[in-house]
Amino acid sequence: MVAIPDVVEAAKDADILVFVLPHQFIRTLCSTLLDNIKPTAVGLSLIKGFGRGEGNSIELISKIIEKNLRIQCNVLMGANLANEVAEEKFCETTIGCKDKRLAPVLRDLIQTSNFRVVVVEDCETVEVCGALKARARLKKLLCKLDFNFRYFDYLDFSMRCLLWHCFILFILFNVSQNIVACAAGFVDGLGLGDNTKAAVIRLGLMEMVKFVDTFYSGSKLSTFFESCGVADLITTCYGGRNRRVCEQFVKTGKTITQLEDDLLSGQKLQGPATADEVHDMLKARNLMDKFPLFTAVHRVCTDQLRPADLIDQIRSHPEHVMRLEEASA
Repeated sequence: MVAIPDVVEAAKDADILVFVLPHQFIRTLCSTLLDNIKPTAVGLSLIKGFGRGEGNSIELISKIIEKNLRIQCNVLMGANLANEVAEEKFCETTIGCKDKRLAPVLRDLIQTSNFRVVVVEDCETVEVCGALKARARLKKLLCKLDFNFRYFDYLDFSMRCLLWHCFILFILFNVSQNIVACAAGFVDGLGLGDNTKAAVIRLGLMEMVKFVDTFYSGSKLSTFFESCGVADLITTCYGGRNRRVCEQFVKTGKTITQLEDDLLSGQKLQGPATADEVHDMLKARNLMDKFPLFTAVHRVCTDQLRPADLIDQIRSHPEHVMRLEEASA
């Protein structure tokens, strides 16, 4: 694999484009690539975050890529901390792909003996899971994968050629983080213990499920039990940089910006930005009370709420009230 610094030169003959960059820059990249890639190319997005739409709406990154480049775009999300992937420790990931013919191509392109891939058709849920709890950089991921292309009896010649002509469009790093991991970091910083952290993670998962059901109906609950769901959430809340920075946010009293300089060499966390984007979407539909954890994280990150008051915001979580009403029925 040879590094090509010119993105247009790198992508112009590619059959598969893998997008890995901070979500804020996706539209700029698409503008650069427009009319400079093969019309038959397909995309695979590893980007975790949302794009800003009109008004207070947010857009899935895969949809932005599809709309701006006029190509099909699939997604890959999972519990894949970069350093552990680079060390070839066993892990799983999830690819969301609605094209059954392309699915095995993407799977076998990415999969190794230590990096196992499950493909599901529920693309939107896979991507929203990643956006709501996106975690540490994947810079080293593709560099460590052993691309052993295989022949498939059920694929025609053109699809086999697609494997051999694949070029990976890989952009430096993905600094995406997550909303729930921010809350986990606040809990760690406050020293509230594992019971509280477990409760926050569970409530965060419930809000993720509800968010998907509210804004992207038709999702499959089973998708949340793939690597892109529960597994990635657990990994992020215990090992992600967002958790680490938010813990120090509580302990030191420094601002997020100061901690980005101190701990991340100035790189930007995606968790607070995603929390802000999600808050705008909830506010537009007057749904903040239905998502108290998401709302509280946004308020803490914008200095509207003290971290110490986080738990008070979820003591009467709708999940608790709903269960109480079910028990009383």
